[in-house]
Amino acid sequence: MKLMSFRICVYVVMVNCVAISHAIAQQSTYQLWYSKPAEKWTDALPIGNGRIGAMIFAGVEQDRIQFNEETLWTGAPRDYNRKGAANYLSEIRKLLFEGKQEAAEKLATEKFMGTQSATGDRNKWTADMKALKGITGSPAEENYDDLQWKTINVPSYEGWETVGLSGLDGAVWFRTTIDVPDDWVGKNLVLDLNRIRDHDFTFVNGTLVGNTDGTSPRKYTIPAKLIKKGKNVIAIQVLNYFDKGGIAGYKDTSRAIAVYPEGAEPQNGISLVKAWKYKIQNDEPPMAPQFQASYQPFGELYLNFKNPSVTVSNYKRKLDLSTAIASTSYTLNGVNYLREYFASQPNQAIVIRLTADKKGSISLDVVLGSPHKYAAVKKIDANTISLSLRVRGGALKGESQLKAVVTKGKLLVGQDKIAITGADEVILYLTAGTNFISDKNVSGIPANACLKALAGLKDKTYVQVKAAHLKEYQKYYKAFSISFGNSDNEKLPTDERIERFAAAHDAPLAALYVQYGRYLLISSSRPGTQPANLQGIWNDLLTPPWGSKYTTNINLEMNYWPTGPLNLPAMNEPLFKKTAVLAKNGAITAKEHYNANGWVLHHNTDLWNGTAPINASNHGIWVSGAGWLSQHLWEHYRFTQDRVFLKNEAYPLMKQAAVFFVDFLIKDSKTGWLISTPSNSPENGGLVAGPAMDHQIIRTLFKNCIAASELLGTDAEFSKVLQNKLTLLAPNQIGKYGQLQEWLEDKDDTTNKHRHVSHLWGVHPGNDITWDNPEMMRAAKQSLLYRGDEGTGWSLAWKINFWSRFKDGDHAMKMVKMLISPAAKGGGAYINLFDAHPPFQIDGNFGGAAGIAEMLLQSHTQFVELLPALPVDLPEGEVKGICARGGFELSFKWSKGVLISVEVKSNEDSVCLLRYGNRITSIATQKGAVYKLNGDLEKL
Repeated sequence: MKLMSFRICVYVVMVNCVAISHAIAQQSTYQLWYSKPAEKWTDALPIGNGRIGAMIFAGVEQDRIQFNEETLWTGAPRDYNRKGAANYLSEIRKLLFEGKQEAAEKLATEKFMGTQSATGDRNKWTADMKALKGITGSPAEENYDDLQWKTINVPSYEGWETVGLSGLDGAVWFRTTIDVPDDWVGKNLVLDLNRIRDHDFTFVNGTLVGNTDGTSPRKYTIPAKLIKKGKNVIAIQVLNYFDKGGIAGYKDTSRAIAVYPEGAEPQNGISLVKAWKYKIQNDEPPMAPQFQASYQPFGELYLNFKNPSVTVSNYKRKLDLSTAIASTSYTLNGVNYLREYFASQPNQAIVIRLTADKKGSISLDVVLGSPHKYAAVKKIDANTISLSLRVRGGALKGESQLKAVVTKGKLLVGQDKIAITGADEVILYLTAGTNFISDKNVSGIPANACLKALAGLKDKTYVQVKAAHLKEYQKYYKAFSISFGNSDNEKLPTDERIERFAAAHDAPLAALYVQYGRYLLISSSRPGTQPANLQGIWNDLLTPPWGSKYTTNINLEMNYWPTGPLNLPAMNEPLFKKTAVLAKNGAITAKEHYNANGWVLHHNTDLWNGTAPINASNHGIWVSGAGWLSQHLWEHYRFTQDRVFLKNEAYPLMKQAAVFFVDFLIKDSKTGWLISTPSNSPENGGLVAGPAMDHQIIRTLFKNCIAASELLGTDAEFSKVLQNKLTLLAPNQIGKYGQLQEWLEDKDDTTNKHRHVSHLWGVHPGNDITWDNPEMMRAAKQSLLYRGDEGTGWSLAWKINFWSRFKDGDHAMKMVKMLISPAAKGGGAYINLFDAHPPFQIDGNFGGAAGIAEMLLQSHTQFVELLPALPVDLPEGEVKGICARGGFELSFKWSKGVLISVEVKSNEDSVCLLRYGNRITSIATQKGAVYKLNGDLEKL
């Protein structure tokens, strides 16, 4: 232990780090660590430099490093808007005003939604597959020779991708047999397969018994004449056009797909849950039409070690949040091995270093691969190989280059791998790039990013590369620190801490969760990159959940909630750059779909910055994305007080978002109010007139634009227009159950437990509803009580923020414990602390981190309020570098639930109105000055 401390101190001095003793003391606190390798992708540990991300599995015999590059997506530049959609706007509105929601949604689906990408000839392909093109003989036949076929577990509700056919779309044959008992002969049987994706042709003993296209349940009758005693053959041709494929069966795994006599109970039949034989007939189905594109995995790096298979001891894999370095250590055959991994932003590479405490002990094969069908690996030079690929049916191509630097030993580069034998040390540099330049330009050369990165690494030592990585990363990470005391559970692996968190006194795990959220945001949203998508920059699937896109009716915005309070303003830059491009595209959508000026954004976007409504009209027509993103622009100003940013970047975008709503809002004939229609309350209740969330966002946007114009001394006439509109805009309303109404009409269902609680936007992240209006705040709280505590991961995270704003810290902490619990059907966390929707979505990590900060400090009203929602489970703590609106940076301590001391640093000449409980103090601050106070807010 003394030797380890010595090594840390020497290294910190080398790289000129500060606060050495603090770093050593906090080392174990802010780590994720485990005593066994990752088995699943959501066990692995993430690293990233904003552009390139990787997941580290850390196996002993084989280490898998799955990696991504932020601009590898499906799709291509195209026009997402539907020409002439605005011609149907008035009719859709008329139908909604008449209460004809179904008719309005039908018309909107047919005439108003955005366009889809081009599709191939599905009919021809299906005919070719039915004609058995690409396969010898007919696998439907009873005596077909399938001895050489592979096996696969059936069913697979989440698609055959989850049981071994990753990324496959196409035609696949499945075969199995059943042994029919004597007393079944002469009876009709039921073949219950439930769902199959997408189209099946199902045969029994060579005869077709049914075929269905779609996801409706399959329950076919097998005529008695087809059945014989003993062995019977079931053969199914499955045609999967896109995404999840195969025999899906029942989501409820207690129900088995089965064969049983008519009139009998399924559980008394023959289960078909087992390994079936399968054969891929064709993996080139016609391209399926898509409203938007999907984020893609790039490749896999495998380190296949040649050490003898003997017992491993002292195994540990970890991720140190303070350094953004993952590591794997273990003892094998008397030799201590160490691997280090980090994603360097200065050198734009994934860096991996392998060492051992005995010379000549490192031998392995290094292999590159990709899930993309069109991918190839080749030798570049004596220590470099490359992986080139293209996305099927899309415009994007990619290249990754891997360079090995070996000390002693032998290195041999082949066409598809690097073989290393008897080395003392191995350093691997993994790079990646694509041909993406912008949403209109894909003329780039994929290899250029790799060549530039490797040229920059030339003649640099590992120590230099690591030092540059630490300096760049820690300028963000070290701006903030948090501690909730100590816990006995800190000595446990992270997966065990998650399992015990709900019932344990492990407050430090909540602090770790905050810093992990900051780590993930730094790692997936550096200045100069794309913003963090639904999965940050980490994805291993060709058809990821929800396309791993940018969902703008909560999820993208939630990703950026930590930037203000948790002192990460620079991480906003990718979001704001994307917002500027979305505004250009959204101006076209505003004209085509609404005949309005300004810009509009609906509920989703992608790499190509689509702004038109997508998917189905009952949730895809939601008009407030631009308004919500404008809130982030204004909030960035409020936290930083950067007037240059407000003038040159924020206000122009905010104003044009407001211009759209000035044109879009329409008078409701029943109430006389201006309302938003058509729209919806995400993603609940269908297409409506006048959802409360829209009005809260619009009202807040108008107020922010008025304040900004006053600050900048501009647009006085436009400000008057907005002030007038504000007096006419539909207000928040309290319904018959004492709830905040979600819609214009008082029609809330108190039994509805929907994961979205959109009408509470005004409570958080907005400030349209605060304790300045206690009656409305209580109504909002009542709505949340009706909606309940359960939810997906991101929904749980949002509820932490709500309960914090309601100043109920104990209820907020209850939600924290639900969020940091083993992943289940209703949210939680995977063992690597990734948020579980489920499946993985990163927004819950960011929303949860911001929510815990909201328990400690709030500044959305005139006050900077300390410990407004402190739960009893966090009696001790200290936070440094937490930020408040107004340009204030605070550090404070508390003990036994009571504030002890406060420091306020001001980034602007202004007044800080500080509040703790019933105590209020006003500080006239000067830029750069620090003000110290005691727990009674008395100046020291």
